[in-house]
Amino acid sequence: MNMMHYKGYEAVVNFDEDAETFHGEVVNLRDVITFQGNSVDELKTALEESVEDYLTFCRERGEEPERPYSGQFVVRAEPRLHRELVSAARRAGVSLNKLVTSVLERAVTE
Repeated sequence: MNMMHYKGYEAVVNFDEDAETFHGEVVNLRDVITFQGNSVDELKTALEESVEDYLTFCRERGEEPERPYSGQFVVRAEPRLHRELVSAARRAGVSLNKLVTSVLERAVTE
């Protein structure tokens, strides 16, 4: 998994081998910002344009755009738990980060 940054927004980038396209998603927001490109330059431009579109959209609606935290913190787990989490994420077709984030989200909303 590769990361990109723009104006404090952090994005995860994956490569779709079949489509030969990079897909990205800003991960440190509740709102959804996605982008794609066929090269690194296209991907960088697409991220910048998507974030700018989001900021413009918020401005036009008179809403304050969500400002990201760094979105990173270290969690230490026993190797067995780490392995089980990775397996569960793969079975669910999501990244380890998305799996852990969804579990943490449920824990704070219950």
